Amino acid sequence: MSPQQPRALGPLPTLIFASRWLQLPLYLGLIVAQAVYVWQFGVELVHLVSEVFLHSGEAEQAAKVAEGGPSAEVAIMLIVLGLIDVVMISNLLMMVIVGGYETFVSRLRLEGHPDQPEWLSHVNASVLKVKLAMAIIGISSIHLLKTFIAAGALNGLPFCSSAQLAQMKAEMAITSAQCTQLTPDGVLWQTIIHCVFILSAIGIAWTDKLMNGAAPAKHAAH
Repeated sequence: MSPQQPRALGPLPTLIFASRWLQLPLYLGLIVAQAVYVWQFGVELVHLVSEVFLHSGEAEQAAKVAEGGPSAEVAIMLIVLGLIDVVMISNLLMMVIVGGYETFVSRLRLEGHPDQPEWLSHVNASVLKVKLAMAIIGISSIHLLKTFIAAGALNGLPFCSSAQLAQMKAEMAITSAQCTQLTPDGVLWQTIIHCVFILSAIGIAWTDKLMNGAAPAKHAAH
């Protein structure tokens, strides 16, 4: 018995269905963003190596701490958290690129491939939504931890001027020996936003569970 041929679509349904390929440049752009994050990871890694092996002597480090700057251990910890942050954002990009393309554009036909990600075998819009929410919470947790560690080394530092903020942005730093870009209100709002992310993810997961539980009951009723 020959396989059933797909029914031909009319002009309008064909156009609407083909419009999904308009998303292809978006996913290709995210691949470019992934490459940028690989470069960012390399820059952070070089910064970490230089901080470990080329840091200043104990006297200069003590003077830096006395001026309100972070200690060598805190500086290294912040850089490592920055590396983890880059990796987690890269993982988020990969889930959006692969899962989004598979769900909304076209199949990748990876069934049986030895390198197929485990989560991709059962991916759909609901699963992808929950996984993205959990990934965003993880990224937010790293940012909040970095903020708490940096805030612990403030020692009453004043808020940075525009020129100092530009210099710190170029150095990818949160605080310096002279000033900080953290304020108590800023830390409080960052904590509140993180809690909102957690509550939103719980709500998304709970809604998804209710919907998945209602579907079998509906089929059983019929």
